[in-house]
Parts: sequence; structure tokens; C-alpha cells
Amino acid sequence: MTQKSEAVPETSPIPYGRQHITEADIAAVVETLQSDFLTQGPKVEAFERAFADYVGAKYAVAVSNGTAALHLCAMALGVNEETRVITTPITFVASANCIRYCGGTVDFADIDSATALLDIERVREKLESKPKGYYSGLIPVDFAGNPLNLEKFRKLADEYGLWIIEDACHAPGGYFYDSHGNKQICGNGQYADLSIFSFHPVKHIATGEGGMITTNNELLYQKLLKLRTHGITRNQELMEENHGGWYMEMQELGYNYRIPDMLCALGISQLHRADAGLARRKGIAKVYDEAFSDIAGVETLQTNKVAIDESGDTGHAYHLYVILVQNRKGLYDFLRERNIFAQVHYIPAHTMPYYRKLGFKKGDYPEAEKYYAECLSLPIYPSLTQQEQEYIIEKVKEFV
Repeated sequence: MTQKSEAVPETSPIPYGRQHITEADIAAVVETLQSDFLTQGPKVEAFERAFADYVGAKYAVAVSNGTAALHLCAMALGVNEETRVITTPITFVASANCIRYCGGTVDFADIDSATALLDIERVREKLESKPKGYYSGLIPVDFAGNPLNLEKFRKLADEYGLWIIEDACHAPGGYFYDSHGNKQICGNGQYADLSIFSFHPVKHIATGEGGMITTNNELLYQKLLKLRTHGITRNQELMEENHGGWYMEMQELGYNYRIPDMLCALGISQLHRADAGLARRKGIAKVYDEAFSDIAGVETLQTNKVAIDESGDTGHAYHLYVILVQNRKGLYDFLRERNIFAQVHYIPAHTMPYYRKLGFKKGDYPEAEKYYAECLSLPIYPSLTQQEQEYIIEKVKEFV
């Protein structure tokens, strides 16, 4: 009986991430279901305005998911067969796949071992190894919610004539401080041409599926609106002809990447408590930090220095809390046997069979591969209880 109790404890499964749906969320969706619009209605634009205000951007375009957001960004920037783009191997593959969707070429640069973020010096080395104009753009990722120093990436991009898509799926509400001491919120459009977010259930703001693109560029914004809906416009000022009130024009080849009103209603409701959820994530991360600070055999990723102010407050958005251990597979299995469903983020993109067919191979990016061999994401979400977190810490310590 003792062994059985240890292997299958009397606790509910603890996932690495979980959505938090309240009665207010449910009421917002029900209200929309009872309205005249289920899709292409007023909630879409309301969600876009609210989210743009939240991150401090001029424009926002809501779409069906984060991958659609990346794809539309690549299309809006004119990615084609002649385009070459650099991104990080430690990301969900969509960050790279969006370039392949448009026929472009993906390249990778290794990560900073301390933060697991795209290493700007490795990017610079790659750029310097080719003539100017060889590469077209960069897709840096605010991995785990840890904000990149986009000011430095912007300076490098301008030096080589590159555009930037910021993959901020992990970092709504995250921020860093620029060289003038100004707070720069992830997705505010000050340094990236376009930024993208995801509203998958494990993200800070959950709509089931959904995504958002933010930008300060009006031309890109108008192009995104068309591409989201089959390349069609109803804006009379943009039409070549006008046959009447029914008339619409398909001006280029786009996609059906729209998002329904009911999901936007949920997004608006979730956005109302986004700050509280982010504060809770930071609180959970602080407890983990303190618990593992003096435990031999457990390392944690460092927060980017530009995301920490003088008081010690951090702009890290903590979508993930990652630890590094030598026997990652052993700890992963040990925790699962005890109803703790930690996860691995991510398998290096360049080691996937698809990208190996394009010429990449294991050994190309040693820091990313070393990180992958040791990384494990522990549960972190606003409704994680103190008791559950103490149990997780206890079991990690027991194993190591």
C-alpha cells in the first residue's frame, strides 16, 4: 500500500499550464451567442482596440490562431522564394514554418545559454558571414515570457536592412527597459515591424484558439486586414470599381483567418484580469526561484537583465518556468508518476525531420541542443495553488 500511495498520490493531475475560465467569461460568451453576430461582428474590433491599448500599439488585427498571425505577417512583408530569414531553434516550429509557407528560406542562430533567448551575437556573426541583402528579416522570440532586448535587435536589423517579426506569444504584459530607461512593452511596435500573440488555452489570455498581430505601421495594418479575409476589401477608398452597396473586391490571394465574435468576447473578458494573472505568475516564479536557489542539480534560466528594474521587479511574463537538470527524462517520468505533468519546451526546430531534409543536422546549434537535453517546464498558471506548488517543489527536490 505504501508503494501504491507513492506512485499514485491522492491529488488531481497538475498540468504545466491551464486556462482559467470564470463566470464573467461564460456570461460574456453567452451574451454574444444571444446577439446578432457570431462572427465578423463588433466584438472583433472591440477586442483589437482593447489589446492594442494593453500593449501600447497603434493597431491590432485579431486572427484565428498564432500560426495564422505568423503566416499573415510573412505575407504582408512580402516573403517569397528569394527571402531568407533567421530565427531561433528553441521555439515552437510555427515561428520558422511561416517563412516556409511563403516559399522562403529559414536559417537559425544559436541561443544564449543563460536565458535560452536568441543570441544576438550569433545572429550578427551569421549576418557578417554573408553579403548585405542576403538575409531579409529576423524572427526573435520572447521565449518563456522572457523579453528580448528588441532595441538592440532593431539596431542590428537597420544596419543590415532587415524587418523584424517579434514572436511575443509567451509574453503579453512582458516588458524591458531601453537604453533611455523607458519601459517597452512586448508587442508595442516601437522596435518590431510586426508582433504576434497566441490565445491558446495555456497562454495568459485564453480564447480556445486565437491570435493577434500588433503594429504601428498603417500600411501593414491595412494589408493584414485584407489578407485575413481572402484578400477582399469592402473599403470604397481602396476599390478599383464600385458596383453598389453589395460590392467587394478580391485584390490579392488571402486566407480565411478570421476569428469569431464569441471568442473575442471571451478574449475581452480575459483581458480584464490579465494584470492579475500576470502578477500571480510572477509570484509563483518567485517561489520556485527561492526553492531552487541552493539545490545542487537544479538550474534555472536567467531573466534578461534589461527586463529587471532597480527594485528587482521583472518584466518577465512567465508563460513557462523552466528548470535544467541532468537526468531530464528521469525527472519527467518521476513527476508524471506522481500526477505532475511537466513538459518540455522545445525540441530544437533544426533537428526535426522536415528541417533535416532541408540540410540542417544535429550538432549545428550546440547551445540549443544542450538546453533541450536538460530543460523541463514546471507547472505555472494563475490557478495553481500554494499546496500544489509545494508538492511540485517537494517532488523535484526528492528526485534530484
